[in-house]
Amino acid sequence: VPVAFSDVERHRDIAYGTEKWQKLDIYAPKNIEEKAPVIIFFYGGRWTFGEKEQYAFAALPFVEKGYIVVFPDYSKYPDVKFPAFVEDAAIATAWTYDNISRYNGDNGRLYLSGHSSGAHLAALVTADPRYLKRLGKDRSIVTAFSGLAGPYDFIPEENDLKDMFSPPENYPNMQVPTFIDGRQPPMQLLHGGDDEDVIQRNLDRLKARIEEKGGIVETRIYPGIDHKEIVGALSWVWQNKAPVREDMTNFFERHK
Repeated sequence: VPVAFSDVERHRDIAYGTEKWQKLDIYAPKNIEEKAPVIIFFYGGRWTFGEKEQYAFAALPFVEKGYIVVFPDYSKYPDVKFPAFVEDAAIATAWTYDNISRYNGDNGRLYLSGHSSGAHLAALVTADPRYLKRLGKDRSIVTAFSGLAGPYDFIPEENDLKDMFSPPENYPNMQVPTFIDGRQPPMQLLHGGDDEDVIQRNLDRLKARIEEKGGIVETRIYPGIDHKEIVGALSWVWQNKAPVREDMTNFFERHK
């Protein structure tokens, strides 16, 4: 039987910054005995759409396992361009590190995750130390990263993406492999074998770079799973499609 919302403490619309979109929701197990590990999950939506409420389903399976899950909203194109949404992700990460103990979270076990463009944000905060450094934080505050179907290493071809990440000389700054130096925390890259929205080359190139630099990387491809199903598999309804939650929590347990 899935964990019900009645077993979950929900804290809605907490400000992590001064801008109106800088809000996050926290889902925590009720009656936590000791400090719980924390997952910050950035939803996808082409850096353009999406809102945190749509992803509540993804919190429950982790809460059931004793995790606190944080869902930030962040700025979107066309209101902003790169790197504004990555800066928001870093601000939400730093806020969580500083404040999650108030919600019985353990900031010594802080995991970044996300799906699609959200995995891209989380990966850049994990890999490019400049974002957290600007906020007075070291990259080591991130214990590990797990990304679902992230476009980690691509060249914008559609007009909206070209505009969002322009100018072209900026592109290396939005490609995660640029920053891999072997000092990143462990990174888990998960991908659907039938994903036609974000091709697997993104995972392959990032994995190769991490291995080349001597970092820790784990990957898994789920046969027959497409771009949406990989995050859908976090829901109770679709959990039998692919063991995404188990793979993530096993990875987090190995790196704490």
